[in-house]
Amino acid sequence: MPNEEETSLENETVNESVDDDSVLDDSPASLRYDITSYGADYDVEGLVRRLERGDILVPDFQRSYVWTLTEASRFVESLLLGLPVPGIFLAREVERNRFLVIDGQQRLKTLMFFYHGTFNPKPGDKSTRVFALSKVQERFEGKTYETLSETERLRLDNSILHATVVRQETPPADDTSMYHIFERLNNGGRKLAAQEIRCAMYHGPFIDLIKWLNESELWRKIFGKVSPHLKDQELVLRFLALYHESATYRRPMAEFLNLFAGKHQMPDHDFLDDCAHLFISTIEVVWSTLGRKSFRLGRALNAAVFDSVMVGLSRRLQDDAPVAADMFLTAYEELLLDPDYLAAVSRSTADESFVSLRLEKATERFARI
Repeated sequence: MPNEEETSLENETVNESVDDDSVLDDSPASLRYDITSYGADYDVEGLVRRLERGDILVPDFQRSYVWTLTEASRFVESLLLGLPVPGIFLAREVERNRFLVIDGQQRLKTLMFFYHGTFNPKPGDKSTRVFALSKVQERFEGKTYETLSETERLRLDNSILHATVVRQETPPADDTSMYHIFERLNNGGRKLAAQEIRCAMYHGPFIDLIKWLNESELWRKIFGKVSPHLKDQELVLRFLALYHESATYRRPMAEFLNLFAGKHQMPDHDFLDDCAHLFISTIEVVWSTLGRKSFRLGRALNAAVFDSVMVGLSRRLQDDAPVAADMFLTAYEELLLDPDYLAAVSRSTADESFVSLRLEKATERFARI
């Protein structure tokens, strides 16, 4: 059980860093893509209607909308003046017959806000801010969509935004090219973390499950404060991916996680239930025995210790035999004294041989308890 010092840290708000050198692995994915694209011109009113119906989906990132009222107003003003504006990139989701916004969410959300009359509304807001144009030409200053003249509204409704629609043709088994397109188009300003992009590209029941698991009480006690760049969610995904498909692991780790998230974007209920049980039952044993020091070689949570201990222990738990806390603690401490294991969790942790080695070591050690 956690000791008093560890218990006192349960509500700690400062999140320690995660030690994960796999993010430094810049080895390219060994795939070549065949992408088709075509141009499409959409009138603004039609775009807003498609957004409202969900035919065009804008990813929901933390701090996703960053434009100020002035920036948003000047974009609307450009359309009212007939000035050219940058186009948008969409990815076609054939199975669901809709489009995912790869680039252009600031522009599209601005249009929705202006047509709806409120600027950047957020769930739970007790009051809303009227979207009245600000710091624009005098004839437009203070205007809302409703107070524009009929001629101005028609000009805005009929303004055109050019869209480039992309679709991956090969390889047919995944759509990871969309991840790389998204990453390259969105690395200006605040660079998006890998898991933030995955949440956009592979949105669906599986990503929703990861978000839900990330909120579980014991995991929050172990990890600490919620990661602003979703590193905690990425670790949950990493555990599930290595548990299910470690035999097919190939570096880089990021691409392995992309493939797994894409493959299971729309899974059946049995898979989701199994993943939930797997994570929660394993975390319960870890917390009850190791407490706040779980997965740590020092102060930082070590991602390689996390994935190997979680996978090794979860494999043991599939036997349904109870796990004695003292035996698990002993096995865990012995594992951290193994020089070969320590090498596999301390450097080049995305290397195939080190991933395989640490999973095997943890699995063998915990199989004995």
